[in-house]
Amino acid sequence: MDKEAKIAMKGSSTEIDISDIIEQNKNLIYKVVNSYCSDINEQEDLIQDIIFQVIKSYKTFDHNVKVTTWLYRVAFNLSISYYRKLKTRQKHLVAMPSKMVSIQEEQTNNTDEKIKQLRQFIQEFDPLNKAIVIMYLDGNSHKEISETLGISISNVGTKISRIKNQLKKKFKQ
Repeated sequence: MDKEAKIAMKGSSTEIDISDIIEQNKNLIYKVVNSYCSDINEQEDLIQDIIFQVIKSYKTFDHNVKVTTWLYRVAFNLSISYYRKLKTRQKHLVAMPSKMVSIQEEQTNNTDEKIKQLRQFIQEFDPLNKAIVIMYLDGNSHKEISETLGISISNVGTKISRIKNQLKKKFKQ
């Protein structure tokens, strides 16, 4: 029996179940958040919102659906909403002079240049294609991506093919 089936069967102690689910899938949440937000403070806020929504909606979770599919759906929906709100807010923001506040950026020592480029290219995709690429790179099947994002399996395949072609062109530049 896989760990998702065990989690689904526990049932009696919701608090333990949901904390286990969040702990086991925290990288999924981080990956989605990192793809939609680059500011560390915004990432923390969005992660808290996602975890809150996961806890809040766990009572109505359909155990016939894979836990990861459900988590992707929650994380993507909140991230996309957050991204839209952020874009609206940015229209009204005024930049502070750079010398007024100095924040030291975290250094990434051993990150491969190609991975940095891939992350940058993924950031440029629209929210749907970004979600597709994240799930695809995580090894999710076309069916799982389809169920999570509410599009047909053939549409997933077509979009993945187009995304791959776009990425190939960008890497050649």
